[in-house]
Amino acid sequence: MNEMMKEAKAQWPAHYGSPEWLVHDRFGLFIHWGLYALPARHEWVMTWEKTPPEAYKTYMKYFNPDLYDAKKWAKAAKQAGMKYVVVTTKHHEGFAMWDSALTDYKITNTPFGRDAIAELVEALREQDLKVGFYHSLIDWHHPDFPLDGIHPLREDEEAKAHRKSDIANYRTYLHEQVKELLTNYGKIDYLWFDFSYPDKDWGWSTGKGKDDWGSEELERLALQLQPDLIFNNRMDLDRGVVTPEQYQPKGPATRDGVPVIWEACQTLTGSWGYDRDNLDFKSPELLVKMLIDTVSKNGNLLLNVGPNGRGEFETRALHSLSEIGEWMRLHECSIVGTGRSELAVPEDCRLTQRGSTVYVHLFSWPLKHLHMPHLEGKIDYAQFLHDASEVRFKQHDPSEAHSHTDAEVDPGSVTFELPVQKPDVLVPVIEVFLKEDA
Repeated sequence: MNEMMKEAKAQWPAHYGSPEWLVHDRFGLFIHWGLYALPARHEWVMTWEKTPPEAYKTYMKYFNPDLYDAKKWAKAAKQAGMKYVVVTTKHHEGFAMWDSALTDYKITNTPFGRDAIAELVEALREQDLKVGFYHSLIDWHHPDFPLDGIHPLREDEEAKAHRKSDIANYRTYLHEQVKELLTNYGKIDYLWFDFSYPDKDWGWSTGKGKDDWGSEELERLALQLQPDLIFNNRMDLDRGVVTPEQYQPKGPATRDGVPVIWEACQTLTGSWGYDRDNLDFKSPELLVKMLIDTVSKNGNLLLNVGPNGRGEFETRALHSLSEIGEWMRLHECSIVGTGRSELAVPEDCRLTQRGSTVYVHLFSWPLKHLHMPHLEGKIDYAQFLHDASEVRFKQHDPSEAHSHTDAEVDPGSVTFELPVQKPDVLVPVIEVFLKEDA
């Protein structure tokens, strides 16, 4: 384990469950699914279009994902090389994707009539995948959720003047729903809350944070029910897995200069929920590079898919997962159980390491040679990971330089001899076995 990872684990809250499985597994599937799959215009469509809660309930009347097959979702995640899944139980729209006893605004009161969460949890366990629940702290449907600057009714002057919301009542509802989720579905591994915004101030309203959610109490309740739970960092408590979204940090994540356990949250298209007209799909190669880049910085990648209104992953989403899965089939050991390497990184490469084994991921294919500094006398053997074919290497000796190129190689470097043709994989990986005393 590298020193930064040791330091990050040392900062982990002692009263949380162990994060060991998370930092080992490295790769998970995020699923954003709710009523917003029907308008198919982003998961924030309710507030973007300022749709009143009663009008938005129209989608509930027609929500009937007849092609939903939780087993297919779980198999797609497994075949992509993912080790855990985080699924939306409730997004900001307030709609419960499980059979909650606390509201009529739930999936079992739609034409579909089934508990989607129960089916998915069972399917994930069949595939030996860890189970995570995303749960929104925000609720634009609940009458006791106070209006603010991101609420769909923020420009409804009558609602602003006459609505009598009580955050205490909503807080009780929030806690009781979390209690349901952590009581009725067996062991849950990861509770992913979203989100706090206490620093927002619109003049007529302010944002919400830990006091509004009762975050300390909510955390205690969750741990009483599920002592092994881990949490993300969005309850406004300054602890848990750090979750940057839609960008790749330039290095390992830190808080006040101290390394932390972190997870990059990324989408296939830029939208979390199903967005029919958003065709900005990232290429499978880019997605694999994002995964590698994240792990090389001691992070996890939580990659999102937004199923459509009939309960299926889009064809292009399935293609991306399949392409990633084929790469992971051959290269999983360079991701799972690895982390940042302390070695110097060659140009256009990313390194991961497990013990004395280093994985060199080649983001661009060089001409015949790859130079790695400071490794003279330290390498025992090297091979391509995809086919276990030997990669020959030579130690650099300045006194024996016989070309202008050799003369420019740093002393102490090792040069790997590569074929002219790039291997037929999205990102080639050289598996480097260091000598035990290196």
